[in-house]
Amino acid sequence: MGSDSKIHSFEEVAKHNKNEDCWLIISGKVRDLGLFLFDYGVVKLMKGVLAGKDGTNDFEDIGHSEDAREMMEKYYIGEIDEETVPQKRTYIPPHQMSNDTASEFFIKLLQFLVPLLLLGLAISLRNYTKKE
Repeated sequence: MGSDSKIHSFEEVAKHNKNEDCWLIISGKVRDLGLFLFDYGVVKLMKGVLAGKDGTNDFEDIGHSEDAREMMEKYYIGEIDEETVPQKRTYIPPHQMSNDTASEFFIKLLQFLVPLLLLGLAISLRNYTKKE
């Protein structure tokens, strides 16, 4: 973190909001957490909700240890240009990498068929156990 730190604009950071390319602003410092998230398998909390955004409040609310704070230093890539950070921030949805329409179709089909199969099973059991 020398005096040759790169200054990043908020717009530039906001572009890096994908699973493998996740930049995050914490306390005015830009961090590239893409490899961290991949290596540690962190849930989509930071990938989807915080990626490409200012996550200072969320980072501080969790109460990270000193070890975690030291670990963050190796992901440091520069400073944020405070003048480019909007006062009112808009939600930018995370980039979804799901191009597998076959699996989406299969899931929707199961969501439709499983309740029908359970209903059929319940009706069959009722008729089978019904006393005459």
